Amino acid sequence: MIEHYSFGEITVQGIRYTKDLIILCQGGNCKVYPNWWRKEGHFLQPEDLEVIWEARPEYLIVGTGASGVMKVDQRVIEKAKALGIKLEVARTLEAVKRFNELLGSVSSLAGAFHLTC
Repeated sequence: MIEHYSFGEITVQGIRYTKDLIILCQGGNCKVYPNWWRKEGHFLQPEDLEVIWEARPEYLIVGTGASGVMKVDQRVIEKAKALGIKLEVARTLEAVKRFNELLGSVSSLAGAFHLTC
């Protein structure tokens, strides 16, 4: 699914992206939401993840950047818990590995990846 990640770029299903993105997989189908912008670039808030909340995946993997600069608002953690979504947060390289590990073994999966710092 995700073939490659390095600072500032990610390759998903053979397509190279250079902007942050969301991936949503349900029922064996995956959709990429490219050019993902947040209200505040390095601070992830609940309103930044509306497409994910609407889909209610089993898992949400958040990549916080190569150095983990993007912080996750406590409200994101609380909202995921309230919706029954298992949330995992890690630096983007580790988040990509975890996303690929889970793909195919869970019914639905979302990833939100910050590609730079």
